[in-house]
Parts: sequence; C-alpha cells; structure tokens
Amino acid sequence: MLKNLIGLGVAGNFAHHLRQAGEEKDFENVVTKEANAPKGIFPFYLPNSQSFLGRYSIGDEILELPKYEANAQVEPEVAILFEIVYDEHFKVIDLKAKKFTAFNDCTIRKEGARKISEKKSWSANSKGIAKKWIEIDKFEEGGVMDNFHLCSFLKRDGGLHEYGVDAPLLGYSYFYKKLEDWLIEKMNEQKDFAVLEDIAEHLKACGYPKEALISIGATAYAPFGEKNYLQKDDEIYVVVYDKRKGSADLKSAENKIILHQKVF
Repeated sequence: MLKNLIGLGVAGNFAHHLRQAGEEKDFENVVTKEANAPKGIFPFYLPNSQSFLGRYSIGDEILELPKYEANAQVEPEVAILFEIVYDEHFKVIDLKAKKFTAFNDCTIRKEGARKISEKKSWSANSKGIAKKWIEIDKFEEGGVMDNFHLCSFLKRDGGLHEYGVDAPLLGYSYFYKKLEDWLIEKMNEQKDFAVLEDIAEHLKACGYPKEALISIGATAYAPFGEKNYLQKDDEIYVVVYDKRKGSADLKSAENKIILHQKVF
C-alpha cells in the first residue's frame, strides 16, 4: 500500500530538536513566517524515482545501519497518511488525514550534506513504521489525536533508556489545521533552496501520487538520546499512546502503538 505514495517529512516542528541534532546551521538562511514555524518539508521516498530516494526504505522490524561509518539517531515521530487532492492544474488544494502511526525517521548526521534527503535513505530498512494504525475521525481539536503522546526508548546491553522526551501530540508547533494549511503551501510553493527541495517538482516527477505519508516532526531528545548514536544490536521503541488509558509501558500493547526495531 505504501509503495505508491510519496514520503515526506517535516523539519523543525518540535522545539529544540534541530539544535540537539546539530542541524540549526543547515537552516540559517531559511526564513519562516513565524518564529516557531517548521523550517520546511523534505522527501524521504519518491516512488518510481531513479535516484536513491526511489528505493522503498521503510521497514517494520529491522533498522539497518549504513555500511559506511556514520552516526545514526532515532527520530521518533508520528506519521500521518494523507489523501492528496489536486485541482485541474495539479496544484495541491487539500489534504485529508486518514490514519496515523508511530514512525522512526532515522537520520545520519552527515557533515556537508547538500539536502536533508541525503541523510534519510541508505538501504531498504533505513526507516521504521509500526504495523498498527489508528483511524483519524477528524484532524482538528476534539478528534482522536487530542490525547495521544509520543515517546521513545532504546534498549542496550539489557538496559532501557529514554531516547526522546515524552511529548503530547498537541505539543507540536504546527498541528491540525495550521499544519495542514502549511503543508499545502509548502507542497505548492517550496523552492529548491539551501537544504530544501522543490516539492511540487517531486510530485510531478512521481506522477502526482494520490496519497502522502508525512512524518510530522521529531521530539526533542532525552539526555541519553542526544549523546548516543545507534549501535548494532540496539533495540528501538517508538511509542504513541493514549494518556487517558495508561502509560507508555512496553509490557502491554493495549491502547497504544509500538514500533519495535532491532538494529543491524
């Protein structure tokens, strides 16, 4: 199902993440309309592309580290499946949120990368997506997503460590209608500038896909996550859970979505 859609990510939609990831400098020349606005969107999967982004790179059990020396970090996110609505000139005029899940937009910290996308795909298991989804009744306040939180953990040598801070989805800088309007604007108007790319050109090259999988931004890192890159045999957990119905306890999958990946 996911192989025919375009994969896009949002950069800088949670406070402090870009600074902790050492990527603030990448966006120093990017001007936003509001101080807390995300910096832009980037592709991580382009169906039918002849470039490296044409490789479907999203696994659900395994995270494969690059074969070359690289520092990789989990980027715990919520991913939303959107239907894309175009007008007769193939301008994006609406996005319809259908369902959401837990996502790992795993990223290598690569000095001198020209584009964000260069840090995003290196094998068929560069990313992670949970097998369970939750239907979105309405993408606005009062909907199912209101009470969900996002957090992540890393298991290493038998110890479980908090990797990303526990954050409510309502803590995203842009969410619901504000995020939707911003995404539509960027899909139509974002140009190839600095580390960003022309998304309208990508949509055209991909044959105007009917759906998009959009990872809407990574949380800030907990101290362990900020200081520790991924290693072989680590285990990754990205958890999306309903705060009203329990905690992020990994022993139970009830009332939550858990993405679990083993690192190779």
